[in-house]
Amino acid sequence: MLACEAMARSDLLAAVDLGSNSFHLQVGRVVDGQIYPLDTLREVVRLGAGLTAEKRIDRATQARALEALGRIGERLRGLPRNAVRAVGTNALRVAKNAPQFLREARATLGFPIEIIAGREEARLIYLGVAHSVPPSPRRRLVVDIGGGSTEFIVGKGLEPLLTESLYMGCVSYSLQFFPEGKIDKSRMKQAELAARQELSGMVREYRDAGWEDAIASSGTSRALEGILRANDFAEEGITLEGLEKLKSLLLKHERADPDRIAGLRKDRAAVLPGGLAIMLAVFSELNLERMTVTEGALRHGVLYDLLGRVQHRDMRQATVAQFMRRYHVDNAQAERVRALALRIFDGIVPEKEDNESDRLMLDWAARLAEIGVSVAHAQHHKHSAYILSNADMPGFSRMEQQRLARIVLAHRGKLGKMQDEGLEGSDWTLVFALRVASLALRKRTDEKFPLLRAAGDESGYAIDLPAMWLEENPLAAAELEQETERWKAVGMKFSVNALSEKKVAQLRN
Repeated sequence: MLACEAMARSDLLAAVDLGSNSFHLQVGRVVDGQIYPLDTLREVVRLGAGLTAEKRIDRATQARALEALGRIGERLRGLPRNAVRAVGTNALRVAKNAPQFLREARATLGFPIEIIAGREEARLIYLGVAHSVPPSPRRRLVVDIGGGSTEFIVGKGLEPLLTESLYMGCVSYSLQFFPEGKIDKSRMKQAELAARQELSGMVREYRDAGWEDAIASSGTSRALEGILRANDFAEEGITLEGLEKLKSLLLKHERADPDRIAGLRKDRAAVLPGGLAIMLAVFSELNLERMTVTEGALRHGVLYDLLGRVQHRDMRQATVAQFMRRYHVDNAQAERVRALALRIFDGIVPEKEDNESDRLMLDWAARLAEIGVSVAHAQHHKHSAYILSNADMPGFSRMEQQRLARIVLAHRGKLGKMQDEGLEGSDWTLVFALRVASLALRKRTDEKFPLLRAAGDESGYAIDLPAMWLEENPLAAAELEQETERWKAVGMKFSVNALSEKKVAQLRN
């Protein structure tokens, strides 16, 4: 276990992967832009196995997960919030009661937990794998069989070129096709066929892209390699011949029995048949004969992505810039709105490090608020919100995307619609800043908005403006007046205070 003194050092980063089979903690020390492993912890939770027929995580599994998170949280004690990133994958993506569980989980862990989309998981897996293998100019295929999903990536260097996530994993397939652990030819054939059907929609694109090296990551892959080597089915890595021999051995014993199969750990036995069926389908559909196995995994990719954020190489910033180009955003107007919205925000919220994530969210919302104009100008904020909710946005978690979409949706029109949209307390300030900035700059010119002061609390917001400016801009003044009624609809106050020339001079001096 890490000493408390070491855990408090600023050169440490930590990643927590809440997988469908296991929870993993990885702590690393940053030295010259590289991350060196310092501490690890693995907890077998089987979150995916705790999903009921109604797609809800049962209480016993939740209790097991919270106990594991409590132990992980002990290891993280003393680390600053921005040095830790915790992500949830497929089981939490599909669980209907994930929001309720996550409230308890975050409190137990002591840090925020994000749910990431399948393709974002694939991107992070590739990042982890790319940092764990020697640099190479060759194209790589990476396959990661998790507990509830399997990710496929073709990439070169540190850049993923193709990413896909399919809803099949060692836990879900073992439960579906091998109940009570019983294995026979019929069940294995059904499992392989189901996996091949899942793969059928993506194999052509991947074959066309091509690769020179095939790499397997994840616990399933490492477990398969260990069993193949222990039984002399393969000297190194995973081979098609070795997989076929392992299948024959499982069919002979009719179950994954650690007492009779060399190299099979007891904690892996229950999910081995599902993982094997998926791997056999992958080899078949992608015409593979051999794959090397790496220790690189999602948690390592999360660490390197976190390092990028700490060193101001945030993938989310690159995604925002790419979306602005893709949807032909008016850059000059977006910059005007961004600058004024941040100015309003800074006038309301005291300067604190804890507010940096809110400030970033407002920055992105201001720059992406008009991406929906490329669909239609009328109601473009709704189109913008839809795109932000549903598009693949590398670097963003699902919750970040949903939050971004809610703020953008709320920045125009009536506010009553937002009461059931899950806006958090601080989100209202972001909405206020973006609404006022967008409204004040509707002329789309470089004319300065003479904001003197902005103030706000839980009850509402107020801004101070020169009375002369309000008289010279009657349309803007009327719009600001209408805002009073819009905020009243959600039980909050909004006021515009017109200040005399004398008062304006006093404030500016």
